[in-house]
Amino acid sequence: MSVSRETEPPEGSADLFGDAWPQAQRYAELLSTWGVDRGMIGPREVPRLWERHLLNCVVVTPRLPQGSTVADVGTGAGLPGVVWAIARPDIRMTLVEPLLRRVSFLEEVVADLGLTNVEIARSRAEDHPGRYDVVTARAVAALDKLTTWCWPLVAPGGVLLAMKGRSAPDEVEAARPLLGRLGVTDVRIESYGDLAVPTTVVELTR
Repeated sequence: MSVSRETEPPEGSADLFGDAWPQAQRYAELLSTWGVDRGMIGPREVPRLWERHLLNCVVVTPRLPQGSTVADVGTGAGLPGVVWAIARPDIRMTLVEPLLRRVSFLEEVVADLGLTNVEIARSRAEDHPGRYDVVTARAVAALDKLTTWCWPLVAPGGVLLAMKGRSAPDEVEAARPLLGRLGVTDVRIESYGDLAVPTTVVELTR
């Protein structure tokens, strides 16, 4: 018999997802079973799956403009892209991921969850032709490298939301010369969510 390795979500988690709560629970179940079995996440991440991963992602969704086009670069197991698509059915999400085994996992997850606002692009960021209102990435690379890869995907007036940790201020300072050359007009470090560890996002506006 298969036993789910999913942990219980913290109190208040359902409020962050609203009507999409059942889909969020199902995604957590898929990550803690299929995701572990297929190497998408490590088994040690399962006990902190909600706090460190799902809630860490969903708290940023109020930042997304209504009806916006969004690309999640190097999405891996779908973080934050799948979480954002679940919580915000009004957005149009493109999951950009070069590795076939991850793309296959994402295709199965999107089908299982019935997400109609998601497209999957097997591509590296630098080879992807799209332009988006919002481009995001989580735990992909240092800010200078990440911006080099992602900035061409940001449409005029759009924003790059780089999900970072405590290193965010240092990464911004290290990347400032590059950001200037790229014409980044506004750089902000914002915190989201009433979590034990709030989500830190470096926001770069084109």
